[in-house]
Amino acid sequence: MVGGPLKRLHNWLKSLIRSIFRRKTEVRLGLYGPTNSGKTTLANRICMDWIGEKMGKVSSIPHETREIQVKEKVTIEKGNKKLVFKLVDTPGIATKIDFEDFVKRGLKKKKAKQRAKEATKGVIEAIKWLDKMDAVLVVLDASKNPIDQVNVTILGNLEARNTPVLIVANKIDLKRANAQKVREAFPKYKVIGISAKKGSGIKNLYNELFELL
Repeated sequence: MVGGPLKRLHNWLKSLIRSIFRRKTEVRLGLYGPTNSGKTTLANRICMDWIGEKMGKVSSIPHETREIQVKEKVTIEKGNKKLVFKLVDTPGIATKIDFEDFVKRGLKKKKAKQRAKEATKGVIEAIKWLDKMDAVLVVLDASKNPIDQVNVTILGNLEARNTPVLIVANKIDLKRANAQKVREAFPKYKVIGISAKKGSGIKNLYNELFELL
C-alpha cells in the first residue's frame, strides 16, 4: 500500500527535475517585430558579441528574413553569471504583403511574387512559433509611430500567452528616433533604447536579459 504512493511520488519528482533541466537547456529567446525594425541586425550583434558569427543577412528591402533562424547555445555573461539560450530570429510580422511593393523596390515581377509568397509563409511560421518561446524581445523602430496595428497585435498575442516580454526601441541613432515615445505608448512594458547597428545601449540590453530570463 505504501509502495504505490511512494513510487508515484518518486516518479513525479523525477519528471519534475527532468522538466526543470529541460527548460534550462532549451530556453528560447525570440526576436519579434514588424518588418525592417532591425531584428536580424540585433541578432547579428548578439551573435557576433558572444559566439563570433552572424545570424543572417540584412537588407533595406522588407522581408529579407523569410524563414525562422536559430542559433544554439548563445551564452552571455555578467560578472560570474552566465545565461545560455537559443536565439530565434523570426520573419517580420505584417498585415499585408503585396508583391507590387517589392517591384517598387527594384525587384523583377517574377522574383517579387516569389518573395511575397515566401514572406507570407514566413509570417505564418513566425506566429506558430509564438507558442514555443520562453521569452521575447519585441524589436520596434523607434523612429516610427509605435501605435501600429502590427505592434499592438504582437504584444496582445504575447500577453495572452503570458510570455515574458522586453520591448527594444531600436535605431536610436536616427535623429527622428524617440524611445520615450515607445515607453509612453506601452507603459506596461519595460522599454530599452538601443542602436543594434551602432551598438548603443547593447550592454544595458544584456543586463536586462538576465532579469527577463
